[in-house]
Amino acid sequence: MTADLAAPDQETAATASLAGKYLTFTLQAESYGIEVLKVREIIRLASITAVPQMPAYVRGVINLRGKIIPVIDLRLYFGFTDITSTELTCIIVVQVRLADGKHTPMGLIVNGVEEVVNLAASDIEATPEFGMQISTDYILGMAKIKGAVKALLDIDKVIGGDTVTRLANTASLTR
Repeated sequence: MTADLAAPDQETAATASLAGKYLTFTLQAESYGIEVLKVREIIRLASITAVPQMPAYVRGVINLRGKIIPVIDLRLYFGFTDITSTELTCIIVVQVRLADGKHTPMGLIVNGVEEVVNLAASDIEATPEFGMQISTDYILGMAKIKGAVKALLDIDKVIGGDTVTRLANTASLTR
């Protein structure tokens, strides 16, 4: 019974550490957030150079002021089927941690950017358990913003160390 009583305190401490600023964006009709400190810039959908033999969600690379940056279509990566681009579609350039601890820029195609929000610990709840073998370790928590629920993403875990390392190596080969 004491373990049950300790769980809310641990949950409160975990959500308290998540308080801060997040950039919110949309994929399909859903909203997500990424820690602002991970975001480097937001750019219009640019001309993307395809890289052969990559998964469908890897759109290719862009030249951003002389630096080659891999671009992932987050809509495809999450399994959404309607990936129609509009004038709101953009690329969020984030700093992602590689498996070896180094950092690299990565472009994420999203349907649109919403806003930067400052979230208090009371605005964030722990990620619910979905049971079975479903992993949710890439979700930091669930934010309640203006009556809506938005998943806060750990972008390092969303992309995954192996995926990022492979893409970073591909970008360096295309230089």
